[in-house]
Amino acid sequence: MSNLQFREIADELKKRKFRPIYFLCGDEPYFIDRITAYLQENVLSDAEKSFNLTQLYGRDTNAEAIMTTARKFPMMAEFQVVIVKEAQYISDLENLAIYAEHPLKSTILVINYKNKTLDKRRKLYNTIQRNNGIVFESKKLYEAKLPGWITGYLKGKGFSIDMNACMMLVEFLGSDLGKISNELEKLIITLPEREKVITGADVERNIGISKDYNNFELNKALGSKDVLKANRIINYFGKNQKDHHITVTLSMLYFLFSKTLVFHLIENKSRKNAASVLKVNPYFVSDYEMAARNYSKRKVVDIISLLREYDLKSKGFGNVQAGAGDLLKELVYKILH
Repeated sequence: MSNLQFREIADELKKRKFRPIYFLCGDEPYFIDRITAYLQENVLSDAEKSFNLTQLYGRDTNAEAIMTTARKFPMMAEFQVVIVKEAQYISDLENLAIYAEHPLKSTILVINYKNKTLDKRRKLYNTIQRNNGIVFESKKLYEAKLPGWITGYLKGKGFSIDMNACMMLVEFLGSDLGKISNELEKLIITLPEREKVITGADVERNIGISKDYNNFELNKALGSKDVLKANRIINYFGKNQKDHHITVTLSMLYFLFSKTLVFHLIENKSRKNAASVLKVNPYFVSDYEMAARNYSKRKVVDIISLLREYDLKSKGFGNVQAGAGDLLKELVYKILH
């Protein structure tokens, strides 16, 4: 049976150890696309691709057509590669278990089954696993793991990033790894020659994120009760509402104060244990320590209630006139006082 992680699969591919079937499923398209692209580009030479690389699409094919293609022998090459995209639209996909019982060693069948997972109780799942194939579930990364992923991605290319710049990217781009990797490549290209560290200034200059006026900095200002900085940021948000939607800001504030409440309740507040319980990078535990010092448990509970109230107001419930900028100013005042 084979239940490999992305890095293990990548290592096998670099060693040209190929499996007969790669069933790539899950809700994170980045890893699915990376594995598929590698197999498409590197198994066959350019000359071999003309006769031995086939792409099928789930909306236009079925299990029988896929099996017929997979059972062909390569022409003047060691392998043929058959890539099935959008396989989630194939109604009789389970019938591929027939082929998976005796897959051709000269065929590499790659199945993209995005935004769904293959039921482990089904015959297809177990047959692929039993016959040296791979069923790989590509999972979305938790926010706490994104900084580590970003630093690892850059390290593999000989670069690094400071933590503030890293968190600016996470806050601005979310958990879309494809989008993050594209922006990282842009940053690498724009760095001056011999410069190997990406800073907040680089992010601000090349991606359009302000290193001083963003939700990450607002959270830090509120956590440390820096009244002047918090109000400066809120005023900036009010003038730039298109780039700083209130819903995103409220979500970030909820993240801060819900984690602060959990921190209050943790008995063992060592950095390692707190990071594990909070599901955050240990680097950020000090932010919650500070917020917990500045806001009592009772106050944090009240703030969470305020966030729910202002979320409703921002959607028009119980609010007739106040705009998003005014609502944020009111909310921040009540949080700080």
